[in-house]
Amino acid sequence: MIPHSRPSIARKDMAALSAVLSSGQISASAQARSLESAFSRAFCFGSSVAVSSGTAALHLALLALKIKAGDEVIIPTHVCTALLNAVRYTGAKEVLSDVREDGNIDPCCVKKLMTRRTKAVIVPHMWGSPADMKTLVKYGVPVIEDSAQSVGSSINGQLAGTFGAFSIFSFYATKMITCGEGGLVGAKDKKLMERVRDLSDYDHKKTYEMRFNYKMTDIQAAFALSQFTRLGEFAKARRQIAARYAVYIPSLLPLTEKAEPVFYRYVVRTKKNVERIISNAKAQGVCIEKPLFKPAHQYLAKKGFPVSEMLMRTCISLPIYPSLTAVEEKRVIGVAKNLI
Repeated sequence: MIPHSRPSIARKDMAALSAVLSSGQISASAQARSLESAFSRAFCFGSSVAVSSGTAALHLALLALKIKAGDEVIIPTHVCTALLNAVRYTGAKEVLSDVREDGNIDPCCVKKLMTRRTKAVIVPHMWGSPADMKTLVKYGVPVIEDSAQSVGSSINGQLAGTFGAFSIFSFYATKMITCGEGGLVGAKDKKLMERVRDLSDYDHKKTYEMRFNYKMTDIQAAFALSQFTRLGEFAKARRQIAARYAVYIPSLLPLTEKAEPVFYRYVVRTKKNVERIISNAKAQGVCIEKPLFKPAHQYLAKKGFPVSEMLMRTCISLPIYPSLTAVEEKRVIGVAKNLI
């Protein structure tokens, strides 16, 4: 079976892990700081903090912005529940926005949903294709960029993740770079990041307030740092596969003007039955999936999100990752072309 996702692990990744294990220093230390420095340089952050997951990064960013009960945070409905969870951790109320046809949050919907209680907007760059940050940052509300799927993508030459008040990253097994689990939060504002760092670790504090055990281990950090050095290689490979796919099966990405996606997902619209395509592809040894398991509004039994509903009915995601072999790629094209 050709899997839908597969990490690209090299000998240098294994060597980085081995070096940490041999050192005996496996908790948060030098490797975590090196990973933070690498991201700060690449994204021009004032500071970065490596943490245990992308959800932890979102939670800390919201807390640093002093989001609390009574506040509202706008999030897209067409996204995994990590965003919903992070908002609810703070006691704030989530406000769901519909999306555009590329899966990214719709700026027009966001503007209509804003009230005096709106304290932040979380903007994922879905499927590795940047959202319309140029419009969203003009609304005067802090934007948290969820760059979990988009590391290496850009808009008019500017990296996604460098537009908002905060940017968060995930290093889960399926993401652009991985260390199994883990995440990172970065911002240009050093004072905000001092607050993030303080809240990410509960121990050795002069005063008490509720803090968290969100640190990243050096084992994870060494792995993620090694992967980060290969990001250019990963992005190039994904774009090349996407270009070859597009000859036979056009993708719906990107919609944002002058955007250069990294194709975390290769998403295709079809008029045929999505469930049948997925089932038939698996029977032929190719794991095609929906690009999203279930949107937030369906979990919450809410209505009024027509674009998200349409995407759930019509979109599929093809296997695309740097470790996909030429033979596997041809197999995916053959199976998908016939079924779609």
